[in-house]
Amino acid sequence: MEASIIVTYRCPMRCKMCNIWNNPSDIKKEFKPDLLNKLPKLVLVNLTGGEPFVREDLEDIIRILFTKTDRVVISTSGWFEDRIIRMAQKFPNLGFRVSIEGLSQKNDELRGHEGGFDRGLRTLLELRRMGIKDIGFGITVSNSNSKDMLHLYELSKNLKMQFATAAFHNSFYFHKDDNTITNIEEVCGNFEELINRLMKDTHPKSWFRAFFNLGLINYIHGHRRLLPCEAGTENFFVDPYGEVLPCNGMESKYWYASMGNLHEVTDFNEIWNSERAKEIRAQVKQCPKNCWMIGSASPVMKKYAVKLLPWIITQKIKSMLGKRICTKTFPDYGF
Repeated sequence: MEASIIVTYRCPMRCKMCNIWNNPSDIKKEFKPDLLNKLPKLVLVNLTGGEPFVREDLEDIIRILFTKTDRVVISTSGWFEDRIIRMAQKFPNLGFRVSIEGLSQKNDELRGHEGGFDRGLRTLLELRRMGIKDIGFGITVSNSNSKDMLHLYELSKNLKMQFATAAFHNSFYFHKDDNTITNIEEVCGNFEELINRLMKDTHPKSWFRAFFNLGLINYIHGHRRLLPCEAGTENFFVDPYGEVLPCNGMESKYWYASMGNLHEVTDFNEIWNSERAKEIRAQVKQCPKNCWMIGSASPVMKKYAVKLLPWIITQKIKSMLGKRICTKTFPDYGF
């Protein structure tokens, strides 16, 4: 089971696709690190926000999480360069993902801070120099930066770093309901080009990433998910106030619900095995959003990996034969 811990809704950035910076969490009400001792053993924990590095007690949070899992990855804007480097020195096994929304000018425009691209890139390069292995960056594709996505992919490939993608979406904690991709053909065309480049790679992980990006094209077109959403079963989120959530993509106009609060129990399993949790999982199955985000898509891709192999093998053979991969049709897995 995988978990994402939203440690804060505070953030120094002013991203155009997210209003979290205008709706910060109350620092006095954010959970204390000790609360995370209630968590079970986990395969992976992603620390996210807001900006995790605004928390003064982040080191304590990370130390506790490494008693629960062997892999902790922290998502950051890269704004706090010195804090990130110090944390990497203390925890060399910690993973880092820096959000970069385009090349220099486009990134700074979308993230609302001049110099953000430079800080993020400097941070990544210093982490690489230090020998930190689990590092990479990712982009949230909107209406004006999908071409930059291809350049960033090439940058990541040459730097031997991980590269993650996401598509414009809305969420209760983004405080946005107008994140909609309108230039669908251009954006999906660039995702198709990315898929073709990924399938030419020699590493199987890239081929599965190609499938994930196919899922993003499918999502942008408004189709049903390629794989079932099992948020609240294969993964969960904890928000800054200790609420255990099935995912971070809920919106109140559709539905929003918590499985329970860690402050109110002595052990996580009291929440996970509760009747309330069963009700939430039933709601997840009826969710109308058809989201395709890495936090909830990745666990089901791993679960149903065997089902994905025919598409992956077929597309890899096409790529090896010099043929382009078409993304106009999507596999149907019968879910």
